[in-house]
Amino acid sequence: MSEAAAAERDPGLQPERTRLAWRRTTLSGTVSAVLAMKTALHGGPSPATLVACALCCALWLGFLSLAHHRIRTLTSSDTPGALTPGQATAAVVCTVATAVCGAALVF
Repeated sequence: MSEAAAAERDPGLQPERTRLAWRRTTLSGTVSAVLAMKTALHGGPSPATLVACALCCALWLGFLSLAHHRIRTLTSSDTPGALTPGQATAAVVCTVATAVCGAALVF
């Protein structure tokens, strides 16, 4: 691809699709966290389940904050910047830790 063609690249709907993907991921994380906490608290709260629920909520809020920041970045300009390695790592850590925390709550 020539340099002129690269400079005239039309991103099309890619930023919109990426923004919607972040929203879907946030929604699925919300549903997973709520269902894990509901299942854990069904038999009555114990100190361990309350700590795990609080940790799950904190991780979900961390991911929500990252996703909101990324969505705002995607809508702020026609050529949004790339996701930084730190943000990507934080999103992965929040997602995996929430899954582990949810699994611990269910079992």
